[in-house]
Amino acid sequence: MATQNIRNYQATEQTNPLKRPERVVFLLIPNYSMIAFSSAIEPLRMANWLSGQNYYESVIASMDGNPVKASNGFEITPCINIASIRTADVVFLCGGVEPDVSIAAQVKPFLKELVRKKSALGGICTGSYILARAGLLKGYRCTIHWHSINTMYDEFPDLVISPDLFELDRDRYTCSGGSAPLDMMLTLIGRSHGGELATSIAEMFICERIRGVHDRQRIPLRQRFGSSQPKLIEAVELMEANIEEPMSLDELSTHVGISRRQLERLFQKHLRCVPTRYYLELRLRRARELLLRSSKSIVDIAFSCGFVSAPHFSKCYRDFFQISPREERRNGGFKGAGEDRRQ
Repeated sequence: MATQNIRNYQATEQTNPLKRPERVVFLLIPNYSMIAFSSAIEPLRMANWLSGQNYYESVIASMDGNPVKASNGFEITPCINIASIRTADVVFLCGGVEPDVSIAAQVKPFLKELVRKKSALGGICTGSYILARAGLLKGYRCTIHWHSINTMYDEFPDLVISPDLFELDRDRYTCSGGSAPLDMMLTLIGRSHGGELATSIAEMFICERIRGVHDRQRIPLRQRFGSSQPKLIEAVELMEANIEEPMSLDELSTHVGISRRQLERLFQKHLRCVPTRYYLELRLRRARELLLRSSKSIVDIAFSCGFVSAPHFSKCYRDFFQISPREERRNGGFKGAGEDRRQ
């Protein structure tokens, strides 16, 4: 499959070359995560190789142009220092577990100038935190590694911080770290050069599937809120334990020991949605996991996730994921024998 795709791309793109490559700058922050950085830069190299075209120019930068040590102790020698970045299509700040907060003030003037020149900005792992501290995520939806998400909530209460693997909001690209940058970059490559190329890259990297913008990090609510919101945590745990037969808001509030109105206020304040919406999304995400990882029929999945009918399930699914359950399974889900008959 991948070999055939390589031939297809090289044959097609020879007649349609790009005028210039997209310039992607990776600004390495001391103690950055090596796995996150590698997961971000390698898909660009593979996109060039598979297509036979120079789609992307990857540039490695540091604050002063000197080698930067990653959290695992290895050093990478950059190409340039931050002051030498004159043009870029996107600049990714590559962070690690605990970034130096003073860096935000140092990078802010350079990044603001690049934004003025229409560059997009990205944060990988705690690179998102530095962007937020520099005031460059205001008005944008963003994310960060789950280990730092609670700190991010506390320090920047006005930001919309999601628990998803990555967020692509206009000209801001933020990612949770670990292997998630691979999925983010494959999504960006797919948007620019087609899903077939992105899929071919995933095959070359032996990646089972490309996780998308609706895939979440595995963040326990206790990690996000600590012990400060026990009623909220209890309500969500009840929802998670009652997927097949959803509880009503009155039942939830009674079990938690607060009024329905208090429960709604907790969800609105801390999760930025009403309880019914959160519950629906929880059930839809569970359904998506079953579609992609199990052999259950779509009808059975609908009932096991608390939907009264398959048509209602399909409508809710399409409204939220912008794709029908059938299309989702066809594109990347479980391929079980006889699946079409059971649908």
